[in-house]
Amino acid sequence: MSLVDTKSPKHCGKRGLSIEKQYKKIFYVFSTVFTSVLFFIFLVWLVLHPSKPEFSLKEASVYQLNLSGTHLNSSMQLTLLSKNPNRKVGIYYDEFSVYASYKGQQITVDTFLPPFYQGHGEKNVLTASLVGTGLPVASSFGYEVGRDQMVGKLVLNLKMNGRLRWKVGTWVSGRYRLNVNCVSVMDFGPSTPTGPLSSKQGTQCSTTV
Repeated sequence: MSLVDTKSPKHCGKRGLSIEKQYKKIFYVFSTVFTSVLFFIFLVWLVLHPSKPEFSLKEASVYQLNLSGTHLNSSMQLTLLSKNPNRKVGIYYDEFSVYASYKGQQITVDTFLPPFYQGHGEKNVLTASLVGTGLPVASSFGYEVGRDQMVGKLVLNLKMNGRLRWKVGTWVSGRYRLNVNCVSVMDFGPSTPTGPLSSKQGTQCSTTV
């Protein structure tokens, strides 16, 4: 004769509760560890509090600015100095594009710079050639340029857009949007010598992260 092992529903219920408690404990431990790691990263972030990068315009030269009707052909060269002011935080520049604008109108296409890493307190010289071929501009563009020539000054905005990541030790943050605006003032009048218009005043640029 064989024996049949039978368990009451009450016993099965207790076993189910025990397994459920084990899952709850595992979930609690995982949640505690995950929260602790996030809190540690946030604490490190608060202590270090990275400062935004600094940019300055060292030189800008305009080689071509020819208007045909309401279309513009342009060519210029610029040199920028980029500085990481942080002593314990590195910066990855993942995307970086540069273009020139005049009175709110984009007068060159976007020029993309290669991605790079900037160490603690490091400085980098960036150069870019900006061009525009047949770019549409407002009908008042020629009048505005002529008026600036009478005044003797041409004011251009050199703008950079990109994305960066902060690096603290082995930890790397998510991506942050970067916007830089540099103002270049060039001598531009009837008595200006022939050749490219240039600016070498070393303008400090505004940076937003």
